[in-house]
Amino acid sequence: MLKLFITLQVTALAVIASMEDRIVEHRRDERGSVTIEQVIWAGAVILIVGIVVAAIRAFVTSEAGKIK
Repeated sequence: MLKLFITLQVTALAVIASMEDRIVEHRRDERGSVTIEQVIWAGAVILIVGIVVAAIRAFVTSEAGKIK
């Protein structure tokens, strides 16, 4: 019974170590992360510029309506 327990424990530890190696290997692979970050920043800038343009257009349109 003790041999079975030890065998199961060693097998479980080997499986856990293998999973940890795979997880660490995937974490180190950061190819493309800079590109994704740049796309997100570009999208944010475009969104902010769109909001500013819409606000200016609304202001100018409302003020133009006040001209006699």
